[in-house]
Amino acid sequence: MPVCPHCGEENSARARFCQACASRLPAEVVGADVRKTVTVLFSDVAGSTALGERLDPESLRRVMSRYFDAMREVLERHGGTVEKFIGDAVMAVFGIPRVHEDDALRAVRAAAGMRDRLAALNEQLRQEFDVEIASRTGVHTGEVVVGNPASGQTLVTGDAVNTAARLEQAAASGEVLIGEPTFRLVRDAVVVEPVEPIDAKGKAKPVPAHRLLEVIAGAEARARRFDAPMIGREQELRAILDAFARAVADRGCRLVTLLGEAGVGKSRLVLEALRELGDRATVLRGRCLPYGEGITFWPVTEAVRRAAGISDDFPPEKARRRIADLLEGVDRSDRIA
Repeated sequence: MPVCPHCGEENSARARFCQACASRLPAEVVGADVRKTVTVLFSDVAGSTALGERLDPESLRRVMSRYFDAMREVLERHGGTVEKFIGDAVMAVFGIPRVHEDDALRAVRAAAGMRDRLAALNEQLRQEFDVEIASRTGVHTGEVVVGNPASGQTLVTGDAVNTAARLEQAAASGEVLIGEPTFRLVRDAVVVEPVEPIDAKGKAKPVPAHRLLEVIAGAEARARRFDAPMIGREQELRAILDAFARAVADRGCRLVTLLGEAGVGKSRLVLEALRELGDRATVLRGRCLPYGEGITFWPVTEAVRRAAGISDDFPPEKARRRIADLLEGVDRSDRIA
């Protein structure tokens, strides 16, 4: 994909002018290959030969089409690009056409989501065809070269692709194995257990890997460290604390909005403000997801869930009771809940 030499924007393969700054793209840039760090996900159907023996070709085609459609839906919902289907395997890349700081976490969440989605799909397949699908998945992060799709060449090439495939091949049925570079990028948002380094075909050394057990809902990929003292934000910190004091004094609402480029210290400023407040306030956090569908009220949802202590496995009625308990004594509490 063409990368603008003026602003660094990645453009579509057909672009002749930058889609961000409108600068003309040099001829040598248009369609040029790009080196970038991405996360590659490989997932394969385990036991597909036995599945083919049990079903006639038309039924097998319907089953696999539903499987691929379901997996594509999960991958694309998390921002992945499905590069190709290879037999009964799917390969997706997180980081094209645009790199995101949480591509590794998106890929791991997608892998866990695929596993959950397959469990639901299997309930339907057992009823309709008396079969079920088992999959195995490998996820790895590394540098690749991204080609120009218009040229008809492979979209991504590099060792990360090969290693993700080797991890998938080494995984047992139902397992997700993630490579060490991926684990370092998501370590504070996952629960894993180590596995023996994998003797992968074509690799000079065994490949370190971890078995994915769980992705922690709402967790950041890497917990931020704020050991050094904050410098140069005293005025902004005072504005936040003053807004809190006014809200307490008049028992009214105050909204404080922080705007700034990535990396200027917004999260650090909020943390310092919360540290100053101590136990004088109940803190509820909600996060705006950078991808997905139906996420308009996601921050409000997260805040309410934290306030009521609602976890992912709560049925709706139990969640409503938790919310109603918070509203005890409030007018029309049942309706609000």
